[in-house]
Amino acid sequence: MATPLKQQEEIIFRSKLPDIYIPKHLPLHSYIFENISDYSSKPCLINGVTGEIYTYAEVELTARRVASGLNKLGIQQGEVIMLLLHNSPQFVLSFLGASFRGAIATAANPFFTPAEIAKQVKASNTKLIITQAAYAEKVKELANTSNIKVLCIDSAPEGCLHFSELAEADEREIPNVKISSDDVVALPYSSGTTGLPKGVMLTHKGLVASVAQQVDGENPNLYFRSEDVILCVLPMFHIYALNSIMLCGLRVGAAILIMPKFEIGTLLELIQRYKVTVAPIVPPIVLAIAKSPDTEKYDLSSVRMLKSGAAPLGKELEDTVRAKFPQAVLGQGYGMTEAGPVLAMCLAFAKEPFEIKAGACGTVVRNAEMKIVDPETGDSLPRNQPGEICIRGDQIMKGYLNDPEATERTIDKQGWLHTGDIGYIDDDDELFIVDRLKEIIKYKGFQVAPAEIEALLLAHPEISDAAVVGLKNEDAGEVPIAFVVRAEKSQITEDEIKQYVSKQVIFYKRVNRVFFVEAIPKAPSGKILRKNLREKLAAGFQN
Repeated sequence: MATPLKQQEEIIFRSKLPDIYIPKHLPLHSYIFENISDYSSKPCLINGVTGEIYTYAEVELTARRVASGLNKLGIQQGEVIMLLLHNSPQFVLSFLGASFRGAIATAANPFFTPAEIAKQVKASNTKLIITQAAYAEKVKELANTSNIKVLCIDSAPEGCLHFSELAEADEREIPNVKISSDDVVALPYSSGTTGLPKGVMLTHKGLVASVAQQVDGENPNLYFRSEDVILCVLPMFHIYALNSIMLCGLRVGAAILIMPKFEIGTLLELIQRYKVTVAPIVPPIVLAIAKSPDTEKYDLSSVRMLKSGAAPLGKELEDTVRAKFPQAVLGQGYGMTEAGPVLAMCLAFAKEPFEIKAGACGTVVRNAEMKIVDPETGDSLPRNQPGEICIRGDQIMKGYLNDPEATERTIDKQGWLHTGDIGYIDDDDELFIVDRLKEIIKYKGFQVAPAEIEALLLAHPEISDAAVVGLKNEDAGEVPIAFVVRAEKSQITEDEIKQYVSKQVIFYKRVNRVFFVEAIPKAPSGKILRKNLREKLAAGFQN
């Protein structure tokens, strides 16, 4: 039978490396600890603040105790717990404990406002919040009105339980749960290609596949080795650190050095003290390292690899950092929460001599397919032609929680996840990102959904219309700026609008500038023409 013309024309790109066996039948925790007998007494987690070290045996045992403790607190299989935490050993133990219990972990930034936390708690139907005493007040009212338990990892203010309720439970009392590979284990929140934040359902099978694509197979530990000390300064509540540092590091038996926040002097001192070998970073940290005069004061020679992600890294920055770490390989990857998250990775880490093209994100991950499609026609494109990047494989999300329409807009009937990013693949199978179809603003790797800020602005009685776009910024990558149409007779000022927004959102969602306009440009469908607004900015538009 003749193949339909459409199928004949489909151009699909695969990894330069061969596919591997992935044990997709295993629950995530079983997969992560599959080879624990090889390194049970080795350091697993290093608390960069206290110096405390947890071995692999201790982490695995405590995670099972946490699972038992969650059960005692009434957390059932399939229910959601929220990790409202900075990087800490307890974040890792809680996440793994939820997996053992058959529960789901959703993570949120502790700097979120009470309103932002409440939105995620309600959308995810969270039953328990694990946080720090400093943030307990933010969730106190919510907990009381919604019958949600709050547990603190340090001290326990009134009305809160202490983490020891979990960590000291009897591991033998974990209920026997049957976990399906398609069960959800992680529920990060992402704005996707457009719109408000949505719960991204990542399954046991999906995360096993994603971790395996990065560190398993005949060419093992492309990124990480069991003897590595991996820096974890990127927030674990972000999928990059959760997957590509925490889970990948645990899978290979490496030591993970945990830093709760980025501070350049502390980072350099910890690299020297613990002889860090791998430093996953993002462009703002790269910039801080590049600008710091203190790098000369520390011995950074242990670092063999720097990997950058979450936002593009320019060639100038790449060159500056290479000069500071001449013995290290620097490469970029490309990810998206919905994709599990890694779509492409730099293979220079896996072979010698090291060859990395400036600006390249690497090659598509193993056991997956990628295609570049024309955004207008949907046709797949050949090499060196930019189009929307699409990915297909076991690692991608199951869908958005309780949002089948958004899921259908993102994952088509053939199983292709449409990223909203524009890129091309060159003659050497290297992926380059050139633009974004999607509207999301990336502030230091954090997502800012224009629709979320626009909804706040439109709720103000003195604003009749508004639109938000990103403005390029050297330190942050992009910052949100607003175009506002004042209501009739309103004299509202830029400062008043900024203050109004900043009281309701986390710092990276704050409006950097406000431009007053007569009207917001829109398509006949009502869709905001953000491209027109960006063109105004490029032309030097001022109030």
